[in-house]
Formats: sequence, structure tokens, C-alpha cells
Amino acid sequence: MVHSMIRASALRLAVLALPALVGCGALSGGSTVATPLTSAPQSDAGLHSPGIPASGGHAPQQPDPALQAADSLVAAWVSGGRIPGAVLVVMRNRERVLEKAYGHARILDYGQGEYGAAQAGVSRPGALVHLPDPVPMTPSTVFDLASVTKVMATTLAAMLLVDRGQLELDTPVARVLPDFRSAGREAITPRHLLSHTAGLQQWVPIQYHASTPDQAWAHVRDLPLGWPVGEGRHYSDLGFMVLGRLVEGITGAPLDAVLQEELFGPLGLRHARFRPPGTPPGTPTDTPMAATSHGNPYEHRMVHDSTFGYRIPGDADAWDGWRRYTLVGEVNDGNAWHAWGGVAGHAGLFSTAGDLSVLLQLLLGGGVHEGRRYLRPETIDAFLQPVVEGQALGWQLPSWAPPGSFAHNGFTGTWVLGVPSHGLAVVLLTNRQQLGVDQGGLYPDVGALQRGVAGALLGSG
Repeated sequence: MVHSMIRASALRLAVLALPALVGCGALSGGSTVATPLTSAPQSDAGLHSPGIPASGGHAPQQPDPALQAADSLVAAWVSGGRIPGAVLVVMRNRERVLEKAYGHARILDYGQGEYGAAQAGVSRPGALVHLPDPVPMTPSTVFDLASVTKVMATTLAAMLLVDRGQLELDTPVARVLPDFRSAGREAITPRHLLSHTAGLQQWVPIQYHASTPDQAWAHVRDLPLGWPVGEGRHYSDLGFMVLGRLVEGITGAPLDAVLQEELFGPLGLRHARFRPPGTPPGTPTDTPMAATSHGNPYEHRMVHDSTFGYRIPGDADAWDGWRRYTLVGEVNDGNAWHAWGGVAGHAGLFSTAGDLSVLLQLLLGGGVHEGRRYLRPETIDAFLQPVVEGQALGWQLPSWAPPGSFAHNGFTGTWVLGVPSHGLAVVLLTNRQQLGVDQGGLYPDVGALQRGVAGALLGSG
């Protein structure tokens, strides 16, 4: 049972010569920026001025150049049509110093036209139409976090269990999940899974073989390994699916219930939730949802186009449950939606930027929030130590950031960064998929924006 349990000229920063982030996974989607479909204006809703507001009779302090630079950079990407919208939250030493929304949460929808072009999954020209009344972005807009789920849900759940002595990082997973053995799997530990060194395959279309969580587990459990256990880092969605199942095996409760009861609820997070099929729009409150893609054209191409870099065994036409509508409020990841029922260890969490900043601050604050301890500092430190180059337990370790920094991004355009040495927490959420894929089948690459914002805030411009 569950226990009653991230200076200088702003626009110049857009082309910072910083190395790319450690890969964001099987659906990493690094690409050429797509042709803008619209130019979305900046929204000032929820603006916290870049600088400390004046109070009493004190003279106002000068605006913070670093915050201004980060703010201007995000605004330039939106006004230039490179992304439809964004929300940026910056915290320094527990104080929220910038919270701002830009552009629109939804600007396009399906019009007349077919789902894919020649089985490439690329939307045909004319298949998308501009909404007559685009949905504005606000600071309370809820985003599909994609792979940020791995750290803001599954890794946190593993931290809680390690902290309480219920999970041993170096004990084989098969001790808890007895059917996870044979063909080398009996050597896999939680540490392997969290550091992407378990040797599991990176991605497969599980929905071709499963329509329930138990069927999904049976398929993942029986897949052959892609590499020997412990032989290098191979970012794997499947590894975090196994971790989600492991949390459930230890606690006897679903992953979403564990997190809600033990962490999200006690922390007072209103919007950090998984959204299984049937979740009413606006749950838990009537807040706007950021739209993601129009169906799943990227995944469709992964399955159907053998030149795209993936080799999928079997008949690509054996399953045709592809969603043919604009996704709003249901998880974008096809495996999470179709096979895992919306709740999976690798994807499925939704949240606002504000709620994510609380979770980041919990880690930066040694596991304490508003006087209550949730995690021991030793547990947090253990999870943030490098295991292989650029990778801790769950978290990625960006080489361009100060030592000790940790980050993760998501395929939908989401990103979180913690910099302990600066007391800095940054959440940058974008809805890059709303623009659709370009003719190469790729979404806009927001990596330069993420690194530019970080460079501005860290004074490395």
C-alpha cells in the first residue's frame, strides 16, 4: 500500500555557440525550424516584472538585465512565428522572479485533407486551418510534458521509495517483478533503468501489440535487449516504462496515485496530473490546455518510413488506430495513450510551469518545502551524481551548465533546468508541435531557445 505518503544582448543569445543538450530520447526530434504558420503576439498575462517590484516608499530597483534578456529571447521566438507560444518561469533562491506567458496555446486545427502524405505522416498542405479565435497562452496553461514525465514523476517516485528504504538501486528488478527475467534481464537494476544503461530497446510501437497496461507490460517485458546490460547509455522510453511498473509493484498502487498521495497533493500542486482517457477537459479546474500535434505524424513516419532511422519489425499496416485530430488534453505519446492508458513511466504527466517550479525548488532546497521534509538531501545528491557522461539517475547533466546542474526536456517542447550553484530553477514550456511537421517530417527545434534562455540567466552571453 501507499504510505499515508531553472546578461547581455537578448536576441544575440538565440545563436549561442553552446553544445547541444544531451539527447531527449527516442523521439528527440532535433530538426530545422519549420516555416512559421503564424506570428503570435506576446501575452502579458501573469507577468512578473523582470526586477523586484517597488514596495512602501522605497525607490524601484533597476530591471535585471539577465531576466530581460531571457524574456526578450522567448518573446522574439514567438513574435517571429518560430513557436506559437510559451510559458517561462524563473526562480532564484526560492523567489519567483519571472513568470510570463507568450503567444497562444492553440492556433491551428485539422481542416479538410488526409492524415498523412504517402504514408510519411507529413500533413498535406491545406490540412491545417487557423482557428478564428486562437486560444491565448496564460501562466496557468497546462502542458503535456512528454519525457519531462521521466524526472518530474517517475524519478521522483523512485526517490521517495529509496528515501524510505523500499527500493534498493542495485537490487535486480526481478526481485520485485519476478517475470522480468531471462535473456539477460535478471541483471537489470533500478540504477541501470534510471541511467539508461539497462540495454533495453529505445522505442517500439507498443500499441501494435497492446491496448491495456497489462498487455503493454507483457510486451515490454518479453522484448529482447538491444544491448548488453551496462554497456553504455542508450536513452530508452522502455526503461522508464519498466520503472513505472516497478513503482507500482513496490507500492501496490498505480504510479499516478502514488505521486498524488505522496507528493503532488501534499505539495499543493493543482495541475500536475496524469490524464487517462476520459479525463474531463479542465480537470482539475477550467484552465487552458496547450495543444500539441495534429495526430501523431512523427510516430506514424517512424513506423512507416524505413529511411527515417527506425527499423520496426512486422507489418506497418497491421494497426490503424492513429489519432486524426488535434491533440488537446490527452497525452501526445502514442504508447502512453494507446497502450498504457495515459499513465506511464516515460510520458503522460501534464502540468503548469508554476507547479513544475515547485518540484524543481524541492530538489534545490534539499527536499524541504514550506517547512516539511519530503526527501533527504543525501537521496537527492545520490540521484544527481553522474553515472555515465551527461547522465545521472533520471536527470541529464548538461555539459554547458555549471557543475551540478541538472535538466530534462520533452518531445512536445518542454524543458526544466536546475542550477544549484546559482540557486536557479528554470521552466520553459512551449507548444512547438502546434505548427505541425515540416516537409522533412520534423518539428521546430527549440534546443537553441532553451540554451539561449539558460545562457542569458547564467550570464554567459
